[in-house]
Amino acid sequence: MIDSTQPIKVSVETEYLLSQSQPEQDRFAFAYHITIQNLGPGAAQLLSRHWIIVDGNQERQEVRGDGVVGQQPLIPAGESYRYSSGVILDTPIGTMQGSYQLIDDKGEAFEAPIEPFLLSTPNSVH
Repeated sequence: MIDSTQPIKVSVETEYLLSQSQPEQDRFAFAYHITIQNLGPGAAQLLSRHWIIVDGNQERQEVRGDGVVGQQPLIPAGESYRYSSGVILDTPIGTMQGSYQLIDDKGEAFEAPIEPFLLSTPNSVH
C-alpha cells in the first residue's frame, strides 16, 4: 500500500538488445530504463526491489534484492532517480512488474508499485 503522503511515480522504457541476444538459442536480452519520481513532501530512500518476470511460456521468476544496480538511492522531494538494467528471457516476449520498498524521511516504510510492462522483440506484438 502506498502512503499517500509519499507518492512515488515509476516510469519505464524498454528496448530489445539484438547484439546481446541469441534467438537461435532462445536467448532474448532486454534493457529497461527506470525513472523514479518522488512527488512527496520529503525525501525517500529506495531500500529494496521485488520483480515478477513472466516469459511468453508463462514461466515465472521472482527477483528480490537490496536497492537497484548496487545502490540504495536517497531521492529528495521533487527529484528523480534514473537507472538502467536488463533481463534475459527464453522467449521473444514477456512482462515484468513489481515494487520498490522505500523509507521516508520520518523513518516510515512504504511500497511503490511498478505496473506491468511489456518486453518484446520488434514486430512481436501487432
